[in-house]
Amino acid sequence: MAEHKEEPVAESMMDKISDKFHGGDSSSSSSDSDDEKKGSAAGVKAKIYRLFGREKPVHAVLGGGKPADLVLWRNKKVSGGVLAGATAIWLLFEVMEYHLLTLVGHCLILSLATLFLYSNVCIFIHKSPPNIPEVKIPEDMTVNIALSLRHEINRGFFTLRETGHGRDLKKFLIVIGGLWLLSVLGSYCNFLTLSYIVFVVLYTVPVLYEKYDDKVDAFGEKAMIELKKYYAIFEEKVLSKIPKNKKH
Repeated sequence: MAEHKEEPVAESMMDKISDKFHGGDSSSSSSDSDDEKKGSAAGVKAKIYRLFGREKPVHAVLGGGKPADLVLWRNKKVSGGVLAGATAIWLLFEVMEYHLLTLVGHCLILSLATLFLYSNVCIFIHKSPPNIPEVKIPEDMTVNIALSLRHEINRGFFTLRETGHGRDLKKFLIVIGGLWLLSVLGSYCNFLTLSYIVFVVLYTVPVLYEKYDDKVDAFGEKAMIELKKYYAIFEEKVLSKIPKNKKH
């Protein structure tokens, strides 16, 4: 009789244990499904709007390496020194109305006179003359700069050629707008001042964008939506009324 009583007790204990295991499996499966939902939601959130379709960090977009570090102010002393040097050049030529040949001549005169006097003084005081380093322009750097300029110039000519064919009206309007803006800026300032403004903009905008990219991207998304609306209205009221050439 005792044996018959122990069997249902053991069976009930086994049922409880199995229920716990099954409950754990269901909870783990529900947690897995919750994780999948969270992952999908995170994936949706990650696909946010980026200016110009950017998919990489700003540092990678700028090419990485030392030039990107310089533009993004990774070393504040070096970047600040470059900006200070550009500002000093602009002040010399634009504000103080210094001329390039005069500046180069004065710098060379001062350098050669200093080296000449120091070398002769070293002879009289029985010291070794200064070791003047040999300056050479590296061939690889010159070739790389020339190739980069060639690529950019050819791409600009290709854009102008494609725009002149009249196949892409949107590109035509963008190019015309850019050239018109350039001509307006040129009427207010000379080439040196315009170059300095462009340099300062290119030297400050990327680092500010990297710092506030979320806010700028959100504002850019709204601006692009509004521009598309205005372009759709312009296309409906103006462009659609322009007769198109039919091919026979």
